[in-house]
Amino acid sequence: MKHIIIGGDGFVGSHLAADLAAMGEEVLVADIVKSGHAHYAKVPFQHIDVTSAESVNAIPLAKDDLVYNLSAKMLSPIVTRKERHDFFWPVNYHGTANILAWMEKNGANKLVHFTTDMIYGHSVTVPQDETHPAKPLGEYGESKLATETLAQGYREKGFQIPIFRPRLIIGPGRLGILVKLFTLIDMNLPVPMIGSGKNPYQFISVFDCASACIAAWKAGFPNSAYNLGSDDPPPVKKLLGDLITHAGSKSILLPTPAPLVKLTLNTLDWINLPIMDPEQYMIADEICILDTSKAKRELGWMPKHRDEDMLLAAYTEYRKSKDIRNQAQRSLAA
Repeated sequence: MKHIIIGGDGFVGSHLAADLAAMGEEVLVADIVKSGHAHYAKVPFQHIDVTSAESVNAIPLAKDDLVYNLSAKMLSPIVTRKERHDFFWPVNYHGTANILAWMEKNGANKLVHFTTDMIYGHSVTVPQDETHPAKPLGEYGESKLATETLAQGYREKGFQIPIFRPRLIIGPGRLGILVKLFTLIDMNLPVPMIGSGKNPYQFISVFDCASACIAAWKAGFPNSAYNLGSDDPPPVKKLLGDLITHAGSKSILLPTPAPLVKLTLNTLDWINLPIMDPEQYMIADEICILDTSKAKRELGWMPKHRDEDMLLAAYTEYRKSKDIRNQAQRSLAA
């Protein structure tokens, strides 16, 4: 039995591969790019493109192998409205379809699959459990929700597919939209909030996502969906205020009228000058908290990382990378 991690060179996949290898498990990483991760000294890698069925079919697969699908197009970089369908669907939906067909062809039936909390759309209940209505606000959430429907069809054929719906994943290796926030703070500029900032904001650590995959394996790949998020998320205002203090910045937090800001962002989006994706700003002032009690109860999983610590760690990584770039530029200039 081996663990095959599709999209395993990326954010969650690289940490999962390292954790499984450290446990003495046989691991194969399959992805479209290969980075310089240390675990490749003992973990084999295969170049694939999930949008190509032929490429996916080239991955060696035995009936008792376990598969983790972590391949995805995310909400960063921001793309225009007319580009979104062609940006998200080939990897998120058609890639998943190729993976499931490949597994069926080879007689394997155990898959851990990641979607997103963005399938929920606007908050109807607080907190949001896994029965919350699924009404995504854009192509990203729609493409991910479609993969859940696809997975259900394979469950009816005898597949075992636990599905994870994480909040915004942060940790070493991916900053995404946080770079814009960190840049404002570094430049001592005002940091606008959509709304008052009194609503909490919930992250999930990349390390906790990797541990959830292992928990699903240990629990026997239950056919169910699970939210992933931190415990006790603080209000946006406190989260950002503590970050500004930590950074030694003179930035101030700027509350804004949410309806007006959303109207402005919508207008920019319609004229193909997006600053944020609608799936991000349309719920920015809402209370969107995932109820993770099901994962805790059924998988024995627990998030170990606090939102405050995760954000400060992300900023530290950003500063370190920026300092290295600046030093390199000074060396070249000298």
